[in-house]
Amino acid sequence: MSLSPIQRSRGIPSAVGVDHVAITVPDLQQALDFFTDVLGCEHVFTAGPFSDPDGDWMQTNLGVDRRASASLAMVRCGPSQNVEIFQYDVPDQTTRSPRNSDVGATHIAFRVTDMDRAVAYLRAQPGVTVLGTPTPVSGQPNGGLTFVYFKTPWGLSMELVCYDRLDYEASTSARMFSVAPG
Repeated sequence: MSLSPIQRSRGIPSAVGVDHVAITVPDLQQALDFFTDVLGCEHVFTAGPFSDPDGDWMQTNLGVDRRASASLAMVRCGPSQNVEIFQYDVPDQTTRSPRNSDVGATHIAFRVTDMDRAVAYLRAQPGVTVLGTPTPVSGQPNGGLTFVYFKTPWGLSMELVCYDRLDYEASTSARMFSVAPG
């Protein structure tokens, strides 16, 4: 398959798009089970552990403590998004999940077509905490979207979004990638 670079005059030469996002979790198997059993993602592969006990490869190449060891799993969520799940064993690791407002915090948003059904499903999953109730957005470029956040059993923030069209589409030809039909 031949990939064509993103068409623009600035940025990384030859870049064709985002390959994956990555998250670090406290327990790789627990996270892999959650992504496959609860979220419905496909397990692609697992690799590791990786370490360099006598050198500084981990520090030089990953920016972590040189004594770190890491294992990972790759999952595919839907037709377009790869998520790499890391578990590190490292002496200086912070184990508290960041709040959404903390610098470096991340979340993954899953697009759904039936918000009520999706929220009811998540509320029934052991260890999952749905935060509040679905919130419709209006008066913003992302008007037309309804969202709700939820927490995984280990505290990672995730989000559900539901929309047909977003208000910004009326004023520009720019479009976000869409996994939904239409």
